[in-house]
Amino acid sequence: MDRACNLNRGDLACGGAGLLIWWIPTVILVAAAFSNSSLLVVIWPTLLAWMGGACLVNAKRCGRRHCYLTGPFFLVLAVVSLLYGLQILDLGVYGWKTLAGILLVGSCALTCLPEWIWGRYLAAGPSRQPSEK
Repeated sequence: MDRACNLNRGDLACGGAGLLIWWIPTVILVAAAFSNSSLLVVIWPTLLAWMGGACLVNAKRCGRRHCYLTGPFFLVLAVVSLLYGLQILDLGVYGWKTLAGILLVGSCALTCLPEWIWGRYLAAGPSRQPSEK
């Protein structure tokens, strides 16, 4: 089995669930950022809150290390995107594109680096298997 995913641990990042929960919303967010739609103020906060909440659930569920970082990151981006969409926060004329760049770079860094350095899962707890690297 691919060491990145461990279905036995209940890791939602594995297989089709990961695709539906994180990859498809990310593609939608980035594509929407280039659309200049008035719906961005709804699409961005909603999908980012969905992704952040799912990360926090996955962190608790299986101990996936990066989820402890990406969950809050996505939730902060949800708030920032809502404030920008409501014109409370000024990110300039390229605000949505800037947010898309922050989303892509930040989520890649927060997903890959911690697991590369410290392993994919936190150490074993009462219901967890030993940490995998």
